[in-house]
Amino acid sequence: MDLDALAGCLSSSACLVTQTTSGLIIGMLLFLVAVGLTLIFGVLKVVNFSHGAFYMFGAYFAMTAYHLTDSFALAMLAGAGGTAILGLIFERVFMSRVYGADVLMQLLVCYAFVLIFDDVVRIIWGPEFKSMGMPAAFQVMPLFIAGGVVPPYYLLLIGVALVAAIVLGIGLSRSRIGKVIRAAAHNPGMVSALGINTGLIYGGVFALGGMLAGLAGALAAPVRSLTPGMGFSVLIESFIVTVIGGMGSILGALIGALLIGLIRSFGSLGFPLFTEGLMYLFMVIVLVSKPTGLFGKEAA
Repeated sequence: MDLDALAGCLSSSACLVTQTTSGLIIGMLLFLVAVGLTLIFGVLKVVNFSHGAFYMFGAYFAMTAYHLTDSFALAMLAGAGGTAILGLIFERVFMSRVYGADVLMQLLVCYAFVLIFDDVVRIIWGPEFKSMGMPAAFQVMPLFIAGGVVPPYYLLLIGVALVAAIVLGIGLSRSRIGKVIRAAAHNPGMVSALGINTGLIYGGVFALGGMLAGLAGALAAPVRSLTPGMGFSVLIESFIVTVIGGMGSILGALIGALLIGLIRSFGSLGFPLFTEGLMYLFMVIVLVSKPTGLFGKEAA
């Protein structure tokens, strides 16, 4: 425990800006993964334990596209679009067969594919660490805000995640397809009776969740090392985020992700040996005070 380092950082504007930015980066990446996870659970009532694999594939797809085309935009498109297609295929071929089944069955199917997907990555890209590298457009001087150093790429990452949060929030609350998705989450039988193909809705939601996780992986590729199994750690933290924010809540996923990001960033200064424990401790405190999460709702 190093409370002096934490206090020193909180009293320094430069350190405060740097650590806050780092926390926002962690939080925004977690949000993109967690919001897809909570969206799938909210509509399909499935705990997608293989969701971290889409984050991993998004990073590898983006790296491959960038090395082939030298285009960052195409790399992001490949990461998000490739995982959306993968998610749709995975849902239609496998997950659709275990809807309504025992939760243990769903978890076993998802965990099996966690291992399968990791081996697929090893076969295609190899077991060693890979690196996409920072795109040339962002290899520029960092910004200095109140003495703190902020790389321009960090601002892009934060901005993309915020845009995704706004589009999701408005789309689900005000668009026709968003209202259909929310209706399918509450009463799929009624939606089906109205002549709407619920299977198409489920596949689209799963693809959207995969796309968001893939986008997170693509955005993380320039600043993180790529390795088989890299999705597992982000999956665990995403579950923490969804539990804290409330399963099925997009706003909860955003707030929970930001809180976890800041806890990790500042906790590494004051509690370097207990940073992981701080996240779980915070989760326990939230669940004890509000079992449904910060923005979760009681089941009817």
